[in-house]
Amino acid sequence: GASLDEIESFSKNALPNLKTIGVALSAATVPEVGKPGFELAEDEIEYGVGIHSEPGYRREKIKPSKELVAELIEKLDEELHLDKDKKYAVLINGMGATPLMEQYVFGNDVLDALEAKGVKPVFTKAGNYMTSIEMAGISLTIFELAEDKWLDYLNYPVETIAW
Repeated sequence: GASLDEIESFSKNALPNLKTIGVALSAATVPEVGKPGFELAEDEIEYGVGIHSEPGYRREKIKPSKELVAELIEKLDEELHLDKDKKYAVLINGMGATPLMEQYVFGNDVLDALEAKGVKPVFTKAGNYMTSIEMAGISLTIFELAEDKWLDYLNYPVETIAW
């Protein structure tokens, strides 16, 4: 493995190239409190939520996946300035109570939206990587692979509690 100094250096270089945004259909249950961090109606979604039920920036009626994806990609594009000539990794994360099939539908819509911008990710992964208790939602991470070795790092085999 790498030394702590090497991990720190990688993190400082990678962080500006990596952005994540999430949406939730329900809040996470905070163990110390024993109840959800916020409440949503059955037909509502909250944009920009945190993994520990931190509130987002907007709440509205649920939209189809393609419409959610369009907004999330736009938000990430504002930060990353997506460029068809750059390499990207895309991570779709279920927040705990989101079925894998829904993650795949969302992921497919993400890839379609990126392709419409001329962006073709070189690495994609969907699954439950960082979850919360009882939170129905999904997060989208786009990582600009500014260094070729970063793609190698994503492909290395790992054994860990949370990937």
